Amino acid sequence: MKPVYLHILGLQPYKQIWDLQEQLFADTVAAKTFNRDNPDSPKQEVKSHLILCQHPHVYTLGNSGDMKNLLLDEQGLEDAHAEFHKVNRGGDMTYHGPGQLVGYPIFDLDVFYTDIHKFLRQVEFAIIDLLDHYGLEGDTIEGLTGVWLDKGIPGRERKICAIGVRCSRWVTMHGFALNVNTDLAYFNNIIACGIQDKGVTSLQQELSREIPMQEVQDLLLEKLIARFELEFKAEEVVRT
Repeated sequence: MKPVYLHILGLQPYKQIWDLQEQLFADTVAAKTFNRDNPDSPKQEVKSHLILCQHPHVYTLGNSGDMKNLLLDEQGLEDAHAEFHKVNRGGDMTYHGPGQLVGYPIFDLDVFYTDIHKFLRQVEFAIIDLLDHYGLEGDTIEGLTGVWLDKGIPGRERKICAIGVRCSRWVTMHGFALNVNTDLAYFNNIIACGIQDKGVTSLQQELSREIPMQEVQDLLLEKLIARFELEFKAEEVVRT
């Protein structure tokens, strides 16, 4: 079992959580570097973390994205009560907001496996396992990161979970966003992930009812534990 510190933080501003990610990432890399450079000294604990939260309305653009995929100007962002941030993850334009469960794994992949593609697939499979609990058949699409419904049916393919990560020195950050009770109208303001011919959806949209966020969160943790063989460090759990 791989120990991971769990931080359950509720609704938090995007920049505040990004700053927290950067700090946890830096601490993990620093401990790895110390242990490598000081083989005769007592080893520092190299911590992996998982942050679960929601954000107020915000659009983010990854390193490989195109600013043209944001269809709002500054006034439009103000009218939508939304922020915009250009961030250091992979992927293109996406949206975060209330009713969306966002997860940020800051994982030391030297403990798991030094294969970023396998890491991404395991995240996708955990989401697919969760969807199966609700009777939904999630799937992946070759060349497109994330989890989709109705794969291979032109005009019906729709994304329910977006994934975009950064990996440096085999430590990950950023992560995934699962639409639970998300206001999907906010996706009309972007070309999500730069993909024009596919839609977006949510658990609420698919099941025609609001889904308790705590229920989804607990189920997600169960599926991540199974896929990654995790052991959450209870003494470090942060809930606000």
